[in-house]
Amino acid sequence: MNKIKIFALHFNECDPVKCTSLKLKKFGLVTTSNIVINKMKNSILLDPFAEKILSEKDIKLVIKYGITVIDCSWKNILNTTTLKFKNKRKLPPLIATNPVNYGKWEKLSSVEALAAALYIIGFKPFAKLLLSKFSWGTEFLKLNFEGLTKN
Repeated sequence: MNKIKIFALHFNECDPVKCTSLKLKKFGLVTTSNIVINKMKNSILLDPFAEKILSEKDIKLVIKYGITVIDCSWKNILNTTTLKFKNKRKLPPLIATNPVNYGKWEKLSSVEALAAALYIIGFKPFAKLLLSKFSWGTEFLKLNFEGLTKN
């Protein structure tokens, strides 16, 4: 169904039972690593501190190199600002629907961030597939539809 490469830079800082990137890995939808691997270096890094906002104009980069999400505790997110990626992008302001951060602005889980990115660049069916693996996943699209479509 999908040829987009999806990576999770996974720092093992969360409860493995609740970890969305590990669940996606079980389904074969994400490649995880605790270090930056060569395949990731040119991908779009979803970084909340990036200067540029992800848009549909990034589609060629995503098709060629993929998307990488940072999977770490929000308490340690500042430690990731030194990651050396060529193509850093942030998402527009979105509301989390995951059980840990429900209703909080911009405290997305890895699957929410990945699905948002895929939705924005035009891979809506793949975004929905990722979210379908979680009971609360469809709520994310409903709650954030406007923010995901006004790019």
